[in-house]
This record gives sequence, C-alpha cells and structure tokens, in this order.
Amino acid sequence: MEVDEMETRMPELQKSRKRVKTKKRTEPYEERDDDENMSDSPCGSVPSTTETPGKETQLEDGSDSLSVIKKAVVVLTRLPEYKISALRPPTPQQFYSEDDSKTAKHAKNDTTRNNNSNNNEPGPIIISSAFAHCSNETTKVRPNLPEEELKVDMMVLARKRSMRWQRGKIVDIVTREDGRLKYKVSFEEKGKSLVSGHHIAFDTTPKLEQLYVGARVVVRCQDNKFRFRPGVLSELPSRKNRLRFLVFLDDHTPVYVGLPLFHLVCRPQENVLDDIPDSPHKSFMTQYLKDWPYPHLTQYRVGQALNVELNGSQQRCEVQVVDCSIMQVVFLESQQKEWIHRGSMRLEHMARFLEMKAEERNGDSD
Repeated sequence: MEVDEMETRMPELQKSRKRVKTKKRTEPYEERDDDENMSDSPCGSVPSTTETPGKETQLEDGSDSLSVIKKAVVVLTRLPEYKISALRPPTPQQFYSEDDSKTAKHAKNDTTRNNNSNNNEPGPIIISSAFAHCSNETTKVRPNLPEEELKVDMMVLARKRSMRWQRGKIVDIVTREDGRLKYKVSFEEKGKSLVSGHHIAFDTTPKLEQLYVGARVVVRCQDNKFRFRPGVLSELPSRKNRLRFLVFLDDHTPVYVGLPLFHLVCRPQENVLDDIPDSPHKSFMTQYLKDWPYPHLTQYRVGQALNVELNGSQQRCEVQVVDCSIMQVVFLESQQKEWIHRGSMRLEHMARFLEMKAEERNGDSD
C-alpha cells in the first residue's frame, strides 16, 4: 500500500536530510543573504530556481533526487497612516488648515457664489468656526482688576488726533465741575493736550491677565516708532493664529502684533466702540464682538481672484498671502497691496453673505 511505502521511505529521507548543508531560515521580517556568493547589498539578486544544485546541496550518496533550493525572502510591511503622518512635520499652513477645519458645536458652514457676469466661478466657503480653545480666550468682559493710578510726571501715550497718538508726560490733572478728570499731557515732540482717561494709554507693556477680546489698545506704527494708532484687541494668542495678537485699527486695518507692540488704554469707556466714529468699520466691530468666538471667515487660496471694496467701489484683486485670519491682496488695476481681514465687509462675498443673513432674520421675524 502507498501508506506502507511512505512509512518505509521516511526514515531514509530524514537520515539523508541530516547530511544536507543548509542554513536556518531567518525571520520573515528580516532581509538576509542565504548564499555566500550573494551581494551584501539589500538589493542583491535572488538566485534562479532553475539553476543546477551545487555539490553542497546534493546528497552525499550522489543521488540528485533531493535538491535544496535556497531563496532570500523579503517581507515589506506598510506603515499605518497615523505613523506616516507623525513622521511628516506639518508646515504652518498645514497646521492652520487642520485647525480651521474643526468647528465647534455651534459652528455653521455656509457657501456663497459670485454672480458677477464676468466671472461665474464659485465663491469661497464662509466658515464660522470656534476660534478660542480655553475659557479666557472667549471672554469679552474686562477683568476685574485694580486700576493703576495715574499721576503727574507719569509717561503715557496720548491722543493727538483721531489716528495719531504720541508719547508724552502727564504734567497736570484737572478735575471738572461734574467730577470728571482731565489729564494735561506734554508731548515729547511738541505741543500739549488736555485729554480724558480713555484717550491716554500706559507706556508700559501690558500683563497677560489684563488682556481680553474687545480691549481698547494703541499699536506702535511700523514705519515710525514714535507714533501709535488706536484699535481694538480682537484675538488672543492661540494655535489658530500662531500665538499672536490680532488688533483691528480704527481705520479697519487688521494687524498681527506681539505683546511689546501694543499698549492698554488707561480708562476705557464702558463700550469701547464709542471711541470709534460712526462708520462701516464700527458696524463691523459691533457684529464681530457679538459673534466672537465664532467670527465669520472666508476661505481663499493664494492666486484666487475676488472683488474688494476700495474708495466706494468693488475692484478686482488677487490673493497674495493668506496669514491665519487675514490676507494680503493686490488690486490688479493699481497694483496697490493691502492687508484685509477674511471676514471684512469689504469683501464682495462677505457683503452678500451678510445681506443674505439679514434677509433671513427679517423673514423669520415677520
């Protein structure tokens, strides 16, 4: 029977195999050369399976009936996606895009389209994502801290004109009949002014615990370190803005600054926006502070064309740089460059979006 024949051959085969010169097979995840004549390179060729076995692979009794063919086995294992991502350091733009894609519980995504007759391309996505990551970033309330005393001979920053503040010294404090205090400031350059407490700012760097979204501040001009411009603090440092402060100047210009570049107003008004003249910017800031920490932001890409209001009319622009909540555009006709907030009402897409929202609110109230 075949079973008997197999049983009789097994001892012979086992005996002969002991005389075969072979090497142990390596683990399947290792790469190893099993032939002394193979190259040390990991890309060395694998011996052909059609080759005649060498003397060392033949049985000692001269029989060729059993041949041992050796192969180099390479097993490749694909890494999981999360390991690949961990090995790839994110760029600032990737970092921001990842954060910008995460919306809070009450966040809403809305899409508008540009109906310009010359360009029917879809408009950008308008997202109202959560911008703050901890409780002190969401507050719009002034911290309940003791007020710093203002006294004679104290160096301050004071308002000389609406968009021009300068460094000076308090030379006198005047009490009016109604009890209000006025501060006479002698400017370093020249001239004197009698100003209210909400028109002077501390000359020192503010402390972090004093800062909140909606704080009244003045920012040092980049082109002239002796002049300052007033504004409203609109973002505290977070992952979304790469740990910077965003300030909206009173002329609607958005700027990212570090802590040493801005100063707190000494005695801000109850409503800080009362210091801003009635204008589209004041309306924008009113809505911005109302929406915080879910401000509306359009999402543009570099090179994208759009319309932006300039001198009362919409003009064609191209996006040059996108930096977190702001972007730099160049007006195609004049080649003028300007930084603008991605939620500004000067953007045609945003203006239409807000009009649509207003119509929806009016429709709901009817």
